[in-house]
Amino acid sequence: MQLFPFQKLDVHQASRELALLVQQAQVGDAELRDQATRAAKSVFLNVAEGLPERSAALRRRHFSIARNSLGELAAALDLALGLGALAARLWPMLHGLLRPGR
Repeated sequence: MQLFPFQKLDVHQASRELALLVQQAQVGDAELRDQATRAAKSVFLNVAEGLPERSAALRRRHFSIARNSLGELAAALDLALGLGALAARLWPMLHGLLRPGR
């Protein structure tokens, strides 16, 4: 459902899609999941708030916040994926250490 012309813009649609994907990502770490979800919502909401704004200064402010939140989101997901990859790497090592004769 589109109510405003700016909702047709790719930046609006991409930031919305990103927020929905983060929500579905099933990040295992609760704190990182919360941080990533809040950052994704911030990206989307600040893009949506900045797009119809007529004041160039206010538009820049909202887009700057959206950009910074995107960086925060990328870092949270990077850390969450890194934690998962490290856990996957450690699992067989620990399993091997538990074998009889070790």
